[in-house]
Amino acid sequence: MQAPVATNEIESFIRKWRRAELKERSASQEHFIDLCRVLGEKTPAEADPKGEWYCFEAGASKLGGGDGFADVWMRDHFAWEYKGKKKNLNAAYLQLCQYREDLGNPPLLVVCDTDRFEVHTNFTATVKKIYSFRLQDLRDGTNVRVLENLFREPEKLRPSDTPESVTIDAAARIAQIAISLERRGISPERAAHFLVQIVFCLFAEDVGVLPNHLFRHILTASTKHGGHFERFTRDLFVALRDGGFIGFEEVPWFDGGLFVNDAVVDLSEEELYRLREAANLDWSTVEPATFGTLFERSLDPEKRQQLGAHYTSPEDIQAILEPVIFKPLRQEWEIVKNQIDELLIKRETAKGIRASAALTKLVDATVGAFLDKLRSITILDPACGSGNFLYLALRGLKDLEGDVIAYTTERNLTQQLPFV
Repeated sequence: MQAPVATNEIESFIRKWRRAELKERSASQEHFIDLCRVLGEKTPAEADPKGEWYCFEAGASKLGGGDGFADVWMRDHFAWEYKGKKKNLNAAYLQLCQYREDLGNPPLLVVCDTDRFEVHTNFTATVKKIYSFRLQDLRDGTNVRVLENLFREPEKLRPSDTPESVTIDAAARIAQIAISLERRGISPERAAHFLVQIVFCLFAEDVGVLPNHLFRHILTASTKHGGHFERFTRDLFVALRDGGFIGFEEVPWFDGGLFVNDAVVDLSEEELYRLREAANLDWSTVEPATFGTLFERSLDPEKRQQLGAHYTSPEDIQAILEPVIFKPLRQEWEIVKNQIDELLIKRETAKGIRASAALTKLVDATVGAFLDKLRSITILDPACGSGNFLYLALRGLKDLEGDVIAYTTERNLTQQLPFV
């Protein structure tokens, strides 16, 4: 058992790095080495002289193509990305997300600007959690233990919630609002459309598409200044429909027609409270394939008694999708890959630029033909219910498209973009 971190060492570390104004490249490795000393941990060179499982500047391929480096990496523990002081840590996190697969998908992703620390959990089948603190917060032993666990016992940082439990909680909270709207005489069609718009906003802000938790701020402001929810939310819906600004926040335009109707149902104080509670959940971890069924039941009085009943799980739906759609497509893709690999071998031994160019054109055409087929597939939803079947079919097609794009990137073929 290692000795607890000495208070004087923590204070020296805080003092040094509070004053430091170094740029990212100059600061990052020294900051990490200093942190190792404070925590009583070996540095990368001390622990792994060959750099096989723990090192600075760990080379990795980006998910969307190209190469990059994680500033620090320890296999099965963490990947760590530094930014200059006061820079955007969200950008650093997105950068790590591009590398994580190539780094063995470590359970923890850390971003830091030498003053702020964010430890993002990356465990499978759990709800994501962020441990966030600043330099001066290291005086609190709880935050020091978070950093110690990065090196020693990452499992101690595993969140206990699962996507399923959060999804059930989220659907139940939205269901309560749906039932309340029904009791107030709001038509089911109007309530359903409005709640789908609300759910979209909750997802969008938690995956970072809607900036700065804008909808959550609207809910807070509406609670403080009663009677403004309808106006604030309608302004947001209009901005989502057309693109524009809410205050100083730029809102992107969303295609698809969801916000063509910008009518807002004004919420009662109780409904607004329930929506604020729902907004505090991490909607980025909510599973759409489960939420769809639960949400559908909450809106249909004839199905409401089924809210606690078994729903068709993603695994059950995959039992249909896999043999009917995905297995044949993957088998076809294996054949296409073999054809392409043969063409690439021929291109390596081709005599003359013209012959090589012709083979390159044939490779691109072969890839393109398979992608065109993938992108033109139409799926019939046999149940016509909550959309779970379509959602999982779409996700599977996008995953296969991603495999094709990754293959072309690995072989330096013509860059492909996702269109499914």
